[in-house]
Amino acid sequence: MGSLPVQKPHVVCIPFPAQGHINPMLQLAKLLHFRGFYITFINTEFNHRRLVSSRGPDLVKGSDDFRFETIPDGLPMIDCDRTQDIPALCNSLRNNCHPPFLDLLNKLNSSASGPPVTCIISDGVMSFTLSAAEELGIPEFVFFTPSGCGFMSYLHYSELIERGYVPLKDESCLSNGYLDTQIDFIPGMRDISLRDLPTFIRTTDRDDIMLNYDLYNGKNASRARAVILNTFYDLEREVIDGIASKFSLRVYGLGPLSLLCDQISESPSKSIGLNLWKEDTNCLEWLDQKGHRSVLYVNFGSITVMTPKQLREFAWGLANSKRFFLWVIRPDLVEGESAILSEEFIKETQERGFFSGWVPQEQVLSHSSIGGFLTHSGWNSTMESICGGVPMLCWPFFAEQQMNCRFACTEWGIGMEIDTDVKREEVESLVRELMEGEKGKVMRKKAGEWKESAEKATISGGSSYMNMERLINEILLYAREN
Repeated sequence: MGSLPVQKPHVVCIPFPAQGHINPMLQLAKLLHFRGFYITFINTEFNHRRLVSSRGPDLVKGSDDFRFETIPDGLPMIDCDRTQDIPALCNSLRNNCHPPFLDLLNKLNSSASGPPVTCIISDGVMSFTLSAAEELGIPEFVFFTPSGCGFMSYLHYSELIERGYVPLKDESCLSNGYLDTQIDFIPGMRDISLRDLPTFIRTTDRDDIMLNYDLYNGKNASRARAVILNTFYDLEREVIDGIASKFSLRVYGLGPLSLLCDQISESPSKSIGLNLWKEDTNCLEWLDQKGHRSVLYVNFGSITVMTPKQLREFAWGLANSKRFFLWVIRPDLVEGESAILSEEFIKETQERGFFSGWVPQEQVLSHSSIGGFLTHSGWNSTMESICGGVPMLCWPFFAEQQMNCRFACTEWGIGMEIDTDVKREEVESLVRELMEGEKGKVMRKKAGEWKESAEKATISGGSSYMNMERLINEILLYAREN
């Protein structure tokens, strides 16, 4: 690759304001910064306050060429340490954020403290950024943080509506078998049903906020210069080819971004973290004392909310399995109340369980004592599990997690699904099978193979490595033209 222009190219990165979107965008920003780019990373004012609370003001200041800025999300400011209501947030972002984002771009372009903006990398579900980019003549790439199969599903929302599958005719469609209707017109996806598609189609309201938000963002993807995905070609080959052929979208599969980041040598941005909850690293010492592949890791991500009954069923399923477990329980995991476990359960598992509010998940999943992962099937968690060579028990909650679960279980051979109506007996049985059964052994072997494939994708000459080079060169071309 040629040398950088004298003035650093300036990339503005703006994620959707939720933990699962912030992390991969930050990884991409770090990779670009390491290669000599000037970075402005934009959070919402609400999340910036949470970051200051969880990490301290000094850790979110950035550096001379890795700066943080904020814009309002349009919602009333509240003082709480939890994810905002997603439909309300999406509606507000779409309706309120274009003007402040445009103002910020103008401020950055006129600032003497940094170079003018070369390009924007925006979360694919922050489509308001495209209009601002077009107004100022700034090229934009959109980064969709779901899986390739999840993104492909969103691209088909309009066709699902046109064919009459969505919206649902009435509430009975949720329980009368209608969701088992086969869908055979999505490239790269065999034997899927409505049940597998992102859950925002499960509405009877054509004006549903989330249905229309994802429809809007999927259609807007074609306005960007290219689409970035945190996946790798061998994992989702047919889907990536289908996106390119059916929708004429250029796709840069850069995943797993965490593995590309592992190759970064010392850099001022390497230590930057943007976790909205304070991480507990004591769990790593606890894991050090456990045997090889002996611990089940349990984490339902940053957005999943369950009922008190579901919490109890998971808890007693884990207790009855008699296995070691590390369980991440956010304060807002349970609907309407703090996540409270009974004294009887705590006493029963005190020698086998470790509980935490938030942990460094990549380090946990790469730890030699972790033998399985009970997960909500979010894409970051799925990719990090693949990077660790760890098989999964999947309990998808919403969005494209159902699709990730299906591919993990039926296409990649590294997962088993837990029924939505979770029962402790099923949890106990599946935990035992995963940790010591024959199917668990087969899944662990397959997970190891996918880990090797992911590593090959991100080393010199691999598909993700080369896509990163192509993306960098394309941004540099814009920088030289301006």
